[in-house]
Amino acid sequence: MHVIDSHTGGMPTRVILDGGPDLGSGPLSARATELSEDHQEFCNAILFEPRGQAGMVGALLVEPIDPDCVTGVIYFDADAVLGMCGHGTIGLAVTLAHLGRIDIGTHKFETPAGVVTIDLHDNNTVSVTNIESRVVHPDVTVEVKGQGTFTGDMAYGGNWFFIARSPIEVSAEQIPPLTELAVQIRAACHQAGLAGPDGQRVDHVILSGDSPCDAVLRRNFVLCPDDEYDRSPCGTGSSAFAACLAAKDQLAAGEEITLESVIGSSYQLSYQPGSAGGVIPRITGQAHVMADSRLIFAENDPFRSGITL
Repeated sequence: MHVIDSHTGGMPTRVILDGGPDLGSGPLSARATELSEDHQEFCNAILFEPRGQAGMVGALLVEPIDPDCVTGVIYFDADAVLGMCGHGTIGLAVTLAHLGRIDIGTHKFETPAGVVTIDLHDNNTVSVTNIESRVVHPDVTVEVKGQGTFTGDMAYGGNWFFIARSPIEVSAEQIPPLTELAVQIRAACHQAGLAGPDGQRVDHVILSGDSPCDAVLRRNFVLCPDDEYDRSPCGTGSSAFAACLAAKDQLAAGEEITLESVIGSSYQLSYQPGSAGGVIPRITGQAHVMADSRLIFAENDPFRSGITL
């Protein structure tokens, strides 16, 4: 299986160029559902140790429906198939440039959440114009056993987020307690029945804090569905965050801000008004290719399907 690994602000993406399962030719949302329901072993083998690493997101290239798109892509982590992935899209753009499949300029990718536009500025720098993002439930309070109450917003940016101010300093030294708290908050959201219009449950949690850098608006800790923290500032999370700021009149259309991840990597973020009352976010970040390799799945390998504990 031919794969290329990159990282975006420290968050790894593994682009799968061949050897993936046949998901047919239907809508990407249907193909994503099939990947989720029928090919978990494939996802585990790609992302779990010993081949994968913690936090890695897979990007399976598929034929797009939209003829204007360079490629279709289905993103997945070790726990879930994702509607969209911002850091993965930046990584995919840099990977396709590395392969000579796209040049500097504007291109479109089709994802299960919709078509996104990318601007490749140079071999490492990419802007992603995401799908329309919105606040779903503002100012919701959930009760976390032993931790008290947390008030935040449920918002959509390609994935489903609960976003709240962090009571813990958002820093690399605090990643273990931040992770534990975010897992508890997500469970509380599920217990409270907090959901999107079609029953979509919260799959990511953002705990937002202050940055030591005056030029940065906020430093955010982001919990992903596999209980790993996002090393990047999270593209879909930044999109949802922009929708929350816009709804509170804390960010004007076209105004650019900087968001940091818990390890200090950064995105530039702005938005334009969306046609359905939300916002169209634009995220700029950098990715770097790390490896161009072939994965081997030997029949006699006891961990051929990954280490699942």
